[in-house]
Amino acid sequence: MNNPVQRQVLIVGARGRFGMAAAKAFVEDGWKVLAQARPGSDVVAGVGIHWLPLELDDTAPTQAAGGASVVLHALNPVFTDWERECLPLVDASLQIAGRLGARMMIPGNVYNFGSRMPALLSEDVPQRADTRKGLLRMAMEQQLLQAARAGAVRSVVLRAGEFFGSGRGVWFDRALVRGIGRGRMTYPGSLDVPAAWAYLPDLARAFVRVANRFAEPSAAIAPLDVFHFQGHSLTGGQWAALLDVAVHEQRWLADDDELRTTTLPWQLIELGSRVWPMWRELAELRYLWQTPHALAGGKLAALMGPEPRTPLTTALNATLHDLGLVGGARCGLRAWA
Repeated sequence: MNNPVQRQVLIVGARGRFGMAAAKAFVEDGWKVLAQARPGSDVVAGVGIHWLPLELDDTAPTQAAGGASVVLHALNPVFTDWERECLPLVDASLQIAGRLGARMMIPGNVYNFGSRMPALLSEDVPQRADTRKGLLRMAMEQQLLQAARAGAVRSVVLRAGEFFGSGRGVWFDRALVRGIGRGRMTYPGSLDVPAAWAYLPDLARAFVRVANRFAEPSAAIAPLDVFHFQGHSLTGGQWAALLDVAVHEQRWLADDDELRTTTLPWQLIELGSRVWPMWRELAELRYLWQTPHALAGGKLAALMGPEPRTPLTTALNATLHDLGLVGGARCGLRAWA
């Protein structure tokens, strides 16, 4: 009996936290992972991950990734470079996917919906972005739509909430748990406002499940389709309760002490935004922590079945471990640069 042909995915920008989480999830599911990174980049060796030290030029990634049926766009510039880099990078991935004849996948977020977004976000909620980043997210999806309408590349967007898990570089480690070893949680907004969160390993497994559906003739996936990953809807108060248990388990607080909660100095950030570009980017996103929102995952569940869902306490402990806060020496967490 002939062995089935191994499925192949090309991850463009595989060195990032999302790219690495996705690479691990695809490998675990039996895919051959072709992982693009700039020449000279430090890469993490892993069974089943085949690193391609290539620039995003016209031919090299295509030649090296022949046979890939999925191109996963995992490139995410630093906040201050979004306006300059986001759209060209999406275009580069589209060009590669087009030459390979592959479907493109890309993670999305809630920026498209703007500061007046409703509390529950389904895929058909009107997009009313009112920030630069939201408008860029809408423009990125327009690129995908134009490529789909031209018959060049079929794409899938999986929108998700704020990441936690699988590394550092987001609100969770740069704000919430920055002072956790001293018994303090810093939350960006009101403690009673729910926000959408995604445990990154679960989201990565959802990408794999959707990619597996591509090969099934019965799968009803449009040339450009958008799905929402429900993940978790959590308030700051709920995070505080979870982290209070963690700090007491680690003996960072005495039994009769409670986790202290503080908020970001938004007035100072607003003032500093006139001078420092990164503070400007943070100030623009303040509304995310003032506007209740959650993602409706019914459409995605109808396609692939129930979402991957790691128990929240397990996900939190794994996240703290990844950050070096439990299960080993605690490391210092840098503030926003």
